[in-house]
Formats: sequence, C-alpha cells, structure tokens
Amino acid sequence: MRIDILTALPDQLRDALDVSVLRRAAGQIEVRVHDLRTYAAGKHQVIDDYAYGGAAGMVLKPEPIFACIEALQVSASVDEVIFLSPDGDRYTQAVANELSLKRRLVLLAGHYKGVDQRVRDVLVTREISIGDYVLSGGELPALVLVDSIVRLVPGVLRDASSALTDSFQDGLLGEPVYTRPASFRGMEVPSVLRSGDHDRIAQWRERARLTKTNNRRPDIRAAMKPQQEEVRHVD
Repeated sequence: MRIDILTALPDQLRDALDVSVLRRAAGQIEVRVHDLRTYAAGKHQVIDDYAYGGAAGMVLKPEPIFACIEALQVSASVDEVIFLSPDGDRYTQAVANELSLKRRLVLLAGHYKGVDQRVRDVLVTREISIGDYVLSGGELPALVLVDSIVRLVPGVLRDASSALTDSFQDGLLGEPVYTRPASFRGMEVPSVLRSGDHDRIAQWRERARLTKTNNRRPDIRAAMKPQQEEVRHVD
C-alpha cells in the first residue's frame, strides 16, 4: 500500500510519521508527504488566496493541488483522493477497514478556510471528517487515517488478532481488560477471567461489551439490526 499526503505543513507530518506505527510497517506501507509549495507557480510559491465574495479567511488555491495530484496519477493509478474536512462523512472503523484494502490513497489536508471548491468537484473522490469540530488544518486528521488504516494491514501488528478485536470492529465497544497483579489495592480481577474456562470467558466478554455499549454509546446499540441483536444474545 502507498499513501500520499498533500499538505501546506510537511514538517508537521514527517515528524509524527517517523515515530508512528509505520516504523513497524517498513516494506509493506509507503507514505510520502508532498509540500504543496513545490507545485506552486511563481517566485514566492503562493498556495493560498482570499475568497471571492469577501468571506473571511484564506483558501488553498486550485493550481498547486491539481498539479500535484495529476503528477501522482501519472506514475500509477490512485484508488481514492480523500479530502479531510469537518463537513465530510463521519470516519468510522468500517471506513478504515475498507480503505485498508486499497492499494493507493491520496490524502489532501485542508488548511485555512479549506480548498477551492473546484478541487472538491473534480479531483476529490471522498470527503472524510474525524469529528464534529474544527482544527487548524487537515494534517492531524490525515495522521489519524494513516494510523487507523496501516494497523489493519496484515503483518503490521505483531498480534494479527488484536486489530480484529478492537472496539467498533463488530459494532460494539471493547470489554474491560485486566493484567497482573490479580489483586491491586483491594481491587480484584474478575474470577471468570482467571478460571481458564474459555467458553465462560467469551460469554463474560460479550456481556461486558454489551453493557458498556448500552451505557456509553446507546446510539450504537440502537442502530444495530434485529439479526445482529439475535447473534449478540448471550444466555
């Protein structure tokens, strides 16, 4: 898999990527960061300008973005051009799973007041938001996508089953987890987890996940389909 990130702040991404899960993905994942100023015309390499109509804030210009993406498409086909924006579709684990199966992704990190609409109309194939709030730019959301996607690629995590049991993978939150010591300041690890009875442990985990999801995210449980509820039922 290859992921290309277009940004106005390349150093912010490079430093973070150097210490991320990508260090364990060498040979499987290639992430390249592209400075939009490299593709800007003129002596001063300007990549932003005022919005037409007098709106406040600066907007990323279309020319450097078109130039960069078109150059990337010459070398190889691109599966998705994703624009990180607070008004995009909500990012979920299901979307991360889907994107992890792609061979090449381009992530466009917005900045200032966003990008010229013509970029979104012509080049962008998908728009993603990591939450209903506004950040200074799309660099942090891009890092979120990279981390959540890369860890799903087979061989990146030491324990392949770990990613498959994460919260949201099957529509529920994860269960409480414990480690040694079994007793700490009067607080005990549930005896069932120390019983060695794998069937009982599996049932306990399922009940714990259902309870946690009901208490913390009732919206998730309410969205479950009737057939999913039947599968989830534990005696």
